[in-house]
Amino acid sequence: MEKIVSLQNTRIKNIVKLSKAKERREQNLFIIEGARELTLALMAGYEVDSVFVCPELFVKTDYPHVLESISDNKKFEVSEAVFEKIAYREGSDGLLTLAKPKGHTLADLKLSDNPFLIILESVEKPGNLGAVLRTADAAQADAVIVCDPATDIYNPNAIRSSVGCVFTVQTAVCTSQEALSYLKSRSIKAFAAELNASQWYQDTDFTKPSAIVMGTEADGLTHFWLDNADYRVKIPMRGKIDSLNVSVSTAILTFEAMRQRGF
Repeated sequence: MEKIVSLQNTRIKNIVKLSKAKERREQNLFIIEGARELTLALMAGYEVDSVFVCPELFVKTDYPHVLESISDNKKFEVSEAVFEKIAYREGSDGLLTLAKPKGHTLADLKLSDNPFLIILESVEKPGNLGAVLRTADAAQADAVIVCDPATDIYNPNAIRSSVGCVFTVQTAVCTSQEALSYLKSRSIKAFAAELNASQWYQDTDFTKPSAIVMGTEADGLTHFWLDNADYRVKIPMRGKIDSLNVSVSTAILTFEAMRQRGF
């Protein structure tokens, strides 16, 4: 296994560049940090380009066998200083992988007979996207559809905050119009979350094919979704602040839907 100790190594410089979406597109690569996340990616059929291992940290991993399926010519040993340069989180287990992204189209989604979808419009913060993916995984939602995003699902911080759920949840990226057409073609009702809606979420029937549509924390949903959704629903709030974090709001609506469905 080749060992890299220089911060000026070309491979290391290219990894650092992958923090930018433009570089991820140009290199056709993205970063997976952590052995658990790599395990989930391999289970989901992702193609590994290269793996960088810091032995001093990797000895602490809970997934010691994850590298057995990776060919030796794709593995690189790195020093602690080099790993610190390329790592995104504290307390890492010393494993960072570069992998090939997949396409995420609506046509790829495989829905159940009574689907429940989460739609995010113009999500900006990778941490919120990651948290919503964790909710979708926990609730076993059919899919997350990301419309007109301001961040991408392969942002390293989205993968980190999703704790690998980006690999366990079906995800599609498209325009809002494409998402709406997709829902209508499958008779899935759209429930737009809106602060000024007249209908409480707990009084809403989510037992039939449903999609909750969530907007940004700053601006909420655009008029496109407010005008085209089948229903508008709201969460009761008593505090002085009139909005919840979008990932928290998504979790509240999602688990109410799961409760109604006998989850």
